Amino acid sequence: MRFYGTFFLSLDAKGRIAIPATERAKLEEFCCSRIVVTADLGDRLLVYPEPYFDELADRLNQLPSLKPTTEALQRTLLGYASHAKLDAQGRVLLTPAQRTLAGLEKDAVLIGVGNRYQLWRKDAWAEQQRRDREIAAAALAEEPELSDFRL
Repeated sequence: MRFYGTFFLSLDAKGRIAIPATERAKLEEFCCSRIVVTADLGDRLLVYPEPYFDELADRLNQLPSLKPTTEALQRTLLGYASHAKLDAQGRVLLTPAQRTLAGLEKDAVLIGVGNRYQLWRKDAWAEQQRRDREIAAAALAEEPELSDFRL
């Protein structure tokens, strides 16, 4: 299952987001609406279907446990993780720690990026889009292996 698209959302007073109906249907079919929300390495959250997150957690647990990089990844991805099942309205509660890390208060953007979603603060997403366009334009102009790539 792959997830694509950009969806503008609002957090409610309890800190919940409502997953759009099209995406809820995919999640219901793929994982019975069971998801995991966790921190990303940037100022955003990740929303995984539970089976994909379980694969990630298994890979993290196979890394050498005494390495500082392993511990940092485990603290970030596992330490912020919360399992949830979407409610009847497709809502999921973000923990206070998750909302603080991502700076989420009201407006958010959910981005499908393949096997997961990224959840951004709306203004941070707008800035990232600007950076992404600059990075992509520079890469297409400078990297030979991308010279035949067409948008």
